[in-house]
Amino acid sequence: MQPGAALRWFALLLLCAAYLQGGFNKATDFASAIAEMNHFGLSPAAPMAVAVIVLELGAAALILTGFYRWLGALALAGFTLLATFVALRFWEMTQPERFMAANSFFEHLGLVGGFLLVAWHDLQGRGHD
Repeated sequence: MQPGAALRWFALLLLCAAYLQGGFNKATDFASAIAEMNHFGLSPAAPMAVAVIVLELGAAALILTGFYRWLGALALAGFTLLATFVALRFWEMTQPERFMAANSFFEHLGLVGGFLLVAWHDLQGRGHD
C-alpha cells in the first residue's frame, strides 16, 4: 500500500470510528441499544436497534473496503443527519445543555459534510458526476 493510500484509509477509519464503536457497543450490549432506542422514542425498539447496528457497521465496512464506498458514505450521511435532528434538538433545551448540544449538532453536520465529500470523491473517481 502506498503512503498516500494508507493515509487516505486511515482518514476514512477516523471518519467511521464513531459508527464502528457505536455499532460494536450496541451489538455487544443489545439491552442498552434497545434502551437507547426507547430513550429517543424509536419503536419498535429491538428492530430499530438491529437496523442501526447493521447500518453503522455495514456502511463503515463499505467505506473502508472501497466496495460501493459512495453508497456507504451516503448512508452514514443520511443516518447522521436524521439522528442529529432526533438526538440533538438544542433549540428545545435550556442552558447549559443547550450550549453543549448545539456544539455537538454542528459537529455532526461536519460529519455529514465529510461523508458527502467521500461519496462525491468516490463517484468522481468512477467517472460519474
